[in-house]
Amino acid sequence: MTQEPQIGDVAPDFSATTHDGTPVRLSDFRGKQNVVLVFYPGDSTPTCTSQLCAFRDSWESLQQEDATILGINPFSAESHTRFVKHYQFPFPLVVDKGSEIAKAYGRAALFGMLIKRAVYIIDKAGKIAYAQPGNPPPNEVLAILQTLQGK
Repeated sequence: MTQEPQIGDVAPDFSATTHDGTPVRLSDFRGKQNVVLVFYPGDSTPTCTSQLCAFRDSWESLQQEDATILGINPFSAESHTRFVKHYQFPFPLVVDKGSEIAKAYGRAALFGMLIKRAVYIIDKAGKIAYAQPGNPPPNEVLAILQTLQGK
């Protein structure tokens, strides 16, 4: 299993597609936006739904801190699309084929079949500014983003 990257480390880069087929590469945000990576185990499960809905409800505040959100798990684009449409998430869900992104962040479990829940903030320099396993509240994430913005 890959060791989890630590605060201050350069974030492992990745390329994938979102639920709607849009290509996404983490390094494309470098110098432009902070990125909140939300690793979650499953689409439409109670805890995952609650977690992503909390980020949905904080979307405008997070955007004001020059941040975007990427939800990440290995479910299919079709599953992600249903989840996005049902809960009207304003941010993309990334299809992590083979759990490769989760493996790079040390978030894969059970031979890559499961994802361990965590939230990372990648700053504009491409470094990890925050790494919290579990389900930290969006207001905690917002406070870190405000610090990064010098507020």
